[in-house]
Amino acid sequence: PDFRMDADAEAARIAREEVQRGLADLNRMSVSFASKDKEGIQMKALGETSSLKDNQLTRDQRSGTVESGGSDDLRDASVVPVESSYALFFQVVFPFTIAGVGMVFAGIVLDYVQHWELFEEVPEVFILVPALLGLKGNLEMTLASRLSTLANLGELETPQQQRSVISANMALIQVQATVVAFLASAFAMLLAWIPNGEFDGSHAALLCASALATACTASFLLSLLMSAVVIASRAAGINPDNVATPIAASLGDLTTLGVLSLFGSLFLHAHQNEGWLNLCIIIFFIVLAPVWLRIAMRDEGATQVLRHGWSPVIFSMLISSGGGFILKRAVEQYPKIASFQPVINGVGGNLVAVQASRLSTAYHQMGRLGELPNGWTVRRFTSFTRAFFSKEWDSRSARVLLFLVVPGHMFFNWLIRLFHFSAVVPPSGALFTSFYLFAALSQVIVLLYVCQWLVSFTWASGIDPDNAAIPYLTALGDLLGTAFLFITFHAVDSIEPTLV
Repeated sequence: PDFRMDADAEAARIAREEVQRGLADLNRMSVSFASKDKEGIQMKALGETSSLKDNQLTRDQRSGTVESGGSDDLRDASVVPVESSYALFFQVVFPFTIAGVGMVFAGIVLDYVQHWELFEEVPEVFILVPALLGLKGNLEMTLASRLSTLANLGELETPQQQRSVISANMALIQVQATVVAFLASAFAMLLAWIPNGEFDGSHAALLCASALATACTASFLLSLLMSAVVIASRAAGINPDNVATPIAASLGDLTTLGVLSLFGSLFLHAHQNEGWLNLCIIIFFIVLAPVWLRIAMRDEGATQVLRHGWSPVIFSMLISSGGGFILKRAVEQYPKIASFQPVINGVGGNLVAVQASRLSTAYHQMGRLGELPNGWTVRRFTSFTRAFFSKEWDSRSARVLLFLVVPGHMFFNWLIRLFHFSAVVPPSGALFTSFYLFAALSQVIVLLYVCQWLVSFTWASGIDPDNAAIPYLTALGDLLGTAFLFITFHAVDSIEPTLV
């Protein structure tokens, strides 16, 4: 019996040791699998073109609590894209060039149409130009940024998702275009009334009808194009943040300026014959707005923009109209400035929109709205050195975008001189080019610096940067570009008056 008891005890001891070894092996396997799984999640999240199933993060990961090696670099955040500077450059340079060519032709068109009866009879139209051209930043480029974020989060994968989101957002754009155009025409008349103290009701009706028809028509065409670009970019494995906003800029200025000149001229002739036509056009677009509003409210994201997204659009329109007031004065003194105004404004707005769109997408992937990841504060993004000279991901992007400014403007200015239609040759030469490039580079530096702070500030304030940042930045670009361009012409005029 004692032998049997000893044998049973020995067997039990061996069994316990086997169980302990098995548990230890299971623990080691689970730790190994967990580390591999964590690494796999991070690697998937780092891919910009990964779909929603690859970006399905836990609450702790999305709030930025995942360990990132203790680094403060944007590259180490759990889901930030880490594409190389070369990849960014080659994805941006082609749409940037196409956008610049579109802006060149917009400048040529503005130089040509400034002598039309519309602009000579109703000079207040010049005040409308930056505000309406700025719609591409207020509406279309914001739409492109919003759709790019949704695409990168995998929420535009199925045809049903695409139809629902795109139809609601296009209706949203129509509502915003109607409101902004109405306010822009009213503000243009106010700015025209302030210097002279005279109010012309017929001019006010003409401006309002032209603004409404231009904004709604151009915005419909461009928002349809933006939706197609985002879907096609996603299907081709290209980050839509890098291409959608430049393409919005490529046709935005040219389309809007062409539509404004055409409709404005038609309404001017109709006004001279039938004064009631402009009022009918205004009533038509105002009555149509509730229809678009009802369609837009079918989508939760569009509904949020309708409830909380008006301040950026309206204040940006006011800023752009300030640029229009400067443009009106500048064109009266330097008619040659018209060829360069859409280009300098468009290039600056184009580049900063790319940066803002990329930063917004990164924040959406990194954490919750209202909380900066990794314990960051907004004060961190007030550093000029961090914005342009650090090794962080957004700083590298800023340097790549700055690198495009000088060669881009030199090429675009050459195209302006090559394709100008009027007998007046646009200014050129070392003196003008040096002043112009300094103005353009200063504009983009200011915009990119403000961009890093503004995107972080809006995110930390619980405001989606996709809806707020780009309107402010492009409007600031319009104001700075027009002001810097006016200063450039004035400086060159004081040194060599024959050039300008």
